[in-house]
Amino acid sequence: MSDAASDIESALELVDGADAEEVAEAFAELETLQTLARAEEEARGLETQRLLGEKGDESGAILEINSGAGGTDASDWAGILKRMYLRWAERQGYKVKLVDEQSHDEAGIKSCTIQVVGDYAYGYLKAEIGVHRLVRISPFDAAARRHTAFASVAAYPDIDEDIEIAINPADLRIDTYRASGAGGQHVNTTDSAVRITHLPSGIVVSCQNERSQHKNKATAMKVLKARMYQAELEKQREVADQTRSVQKKIEWGSQIRSYVMQPYRLVKDARTAFENGQVDKVLDGDLTPFMEAWLAQRAGIAAEAASE
Repeated sequence: MSDAASDIESALELVDGADAEEVAEAFAELETLQTLARAEEEARGLETQRLLGEKGDESGAILEINSGAGGTDASDWAGILKRMYLRWAERQGYKVKLVDEQSHDEAGIKSCTIQVVGDYAYGYLKAEIGVHRLVRISPFDAAARRHTAFASVAAYPDIDEDIEIAINPADLRIDTYRASGAGGQHVNTTDSAVRITHLPSGIVVSCQNERSQHKNKATAMKVLKARMYQAELEKQREVADQTRSVQKKIEWGSQIRSYVMQPYRLVKDARTAFENGQVDKVLDGDLTPFMEAWLAQRAGIAAEAASE
């Protein structure tokens, strides 16, 4: 709740049981506070426009998570990141859909693809593109030693159906295979999962969440178009460094953010130096301050460049 909204609530409580003069004063204060609340809302709207004004920012998002260096700990870490982003989306009021997931034999996931539906989901989630590092006492080490694990996050704008992305069918290789994981007997006994490879770019997408091959193919094509659309946006913006950060090896030295649980507790972003000592809160989806810090930094750099 904002300060103005809290003050309005307090003013309304004062009205109960007050005399006529006190009521009049309370309502005069209430009108002032309502004006302030509207001004705060307008200011937040302007700040959103300032931070999320690039092409594609207003779109929903396709989020991909891949485990990296660190063995079983890395796969477990990828699973933790998946939950973190699902909790963040829930906090934001976004709807989510699991498009594809590859489980690890021991713990966590090898990779997953999630569709996040809602305004500006991509604008926020693009701040998460890169390698995320976890330091903790490994639950998979019998000697209880400290381990470091890595996982990468990629985000793409979930483009509208009316945006045309030219894809030559001859450039595609489409493979079907038997889906794994939850979904019932039908999913596990038919070749309903679909993998599409765009040969010129080497982009590979897959979907096994739907029960039918036709629906999985349609969803996979949507993800492919989203990735190609983002690539084109980055060419236009000349900020391909975002994609390059994802394409780095998912290991030491390439992380954008570190989540340290041992020997101290701290989450720190390497790009902005923004940090939060409440690690559990961050892993439960409290990510927006990190995103806004990066977006503000990016907006500031853009403004400086424009003024030169």
